[in-house]
Amino acid sequence: MVKKLSQQRDLFESERSFRLLVEGVADYALYMLDPNGIITSWNIGGERIKGYSPAEILGQHFSRFYTEADRANGKPARALGIAREKGRYEEEGWRVRKNGTFFWASVVIDPIYEGGELVGFAKITRDITERRNTQLKLEAMQKQLAESQKFDALGQLTGGVAHDFNNLLMIISGSLHVLKRGADNEAKLKRAISAIETATKRGAALTNQLLTFARRQSVNPQAIDFADRIAAIREVLDAGVGSSVRLTYEVSRDIWPIKADVSELETALLNLVINARDAMPDGGTVTISARNVVLDEASLTGEFVAIDIADTGLGIPSDVLDKIFEPFFTTKPIGKGTGLGLSQVHGFAHQAGGTVKVASELSKGTTFTILLPRGERAPARETTGPAPFRGSGTVLLVEDNPDVALVSIGLLEQLGYQVRRVPDAEAALREIEQNGVDFVFSDIVMPGKMDGLSLAHHLRQIRPGLPILLATGYSDVAAGVRGDFPILRKPYEIHELSEAISKLPR
Repeated sequence: MVKKLSQQRDLFESERSFRLLVEGVADYALYMLDPNGIITSWNIGGERIKGYSPAEILGQHFSRFYTEADRANGKPARALGIAREKGRYEEEGWRVRKNGTFFWASVVIDPIYEGGELVGFAKITRDITERRNTQLKLEAMQKQLAESQKFDALGQLTGGVAHDFNNLLMIISGSLHVLKRGADNEAKLKRAISAIETATKRGAALTNQLLTFARRQSVNPQAIDFADRIAAIREVLDAGVGSSVRLTYEVSRDIWPIKADVSELETALLNLVINARDAMPDGGTVTISARNVVLDEASLTGEFVAIDIADTGLGIPSDVLDKIFEPFFTTKPIGKGTGLGLSQVHGFAHQAGGTVKVASELSKGTTFTILLPRGERAPARETTGPAPFRGSGTVLLVEDNPDVALVSIGLLEQLGYQVRRVPDAEAALREIEQNGVDFVFSDIVMPGKMDGLSLAHHLRQIRPGLPILLATGYSDVAAGVRGDFPILRKPYEIHELSEAISKLPR
């Protein structure tokens, strides 16, 4: 009997201690609900957080803590249902105090069973409004910092692009001055024309960098004979390094064909050559070589062509080496580089299914290695190009820019065509309806209700046999058009225009 009384006393003291502990917790609202959600116990934490005394809240339904919208959506009943079915309910959300103010709550609801029967729920609510506000402020600061960094990066990009384009414009304007005055010998005329051609190609390569970075450049992978491609762009690469740097080539004829976008490959090579030149302020040697490799690595497996661009320059410090492929990162002075050159190389290599690696030693030089997958078939060897395709008849040129139109008209007339030019798609439809033409050459991006692609689709319906050639320098839709209509990428040369016209269906 004495033992039983002692056990009852111990149980009473234990329950009393637990009740005092729960009732004395001020930072948490700890209370019980019956199976229907009626509040059956209340502690000082509930009174402090929610504002209700025990006399005011006991016997009330716990849904009064929810917002009107949550009550209308049945959220309180859904919370109890989830706790009963899954053994626990947890969430964060808005709750309402007695005075009508809102606070951000962390809520946990656990079902309580006795003898296998649900007797109620234990509910814990914590006011984490301050913590949430702090988190929101931190996120706002991080967003503001990111915006600041983005504007700083854009400033670097703008300065670098402006510097590069100003140099190109200086080359072009100076050379045009020589041509206008009339050079006293043929050599000067050829140098002026060559300088303009080189500047134009460098400008196109710089634009490709921007388009690639902005993901606006469509990619057209194909089998490329690397030896032939190097021979075709050798003059451009030589012009890129200048007179103080020697450019050598070690490319044998047994190199496998590679699979990549031709324009992106040429841009990557030019970027690496120019980077190598800048790493050798006192001159030096850049060597372009290629070799066949078979890889069995975790990231790359199969047959690849390894293209090395090695210089004898200053080398890259180890603390900089892991950052060089990041967009906008540059070690060049402000306004001397865009920070996009190596990121274009990295993006091109990976997009082609390969990778790019770098090895560098201070004061001895740097070697970039582009690994590109082997092409499935070797293209025909490039020989002296055929004479430009000579045509006849009338072409309708749809181009809103009058200066671009003037150049295009000149090229088309050199190819033997009569040209009628209109500024937009609506005018093109009227011209075709009234006079008719032999084929249409249209820019894709134009002002008005209908762009060049829409014009082409419309003409395909009303004049299914009319040949159509599109051109673009910047277009989101270009990547998805290739199967529908031939596209000529701006800037284009007369042989590229001639080849594109010769392939049009007749």
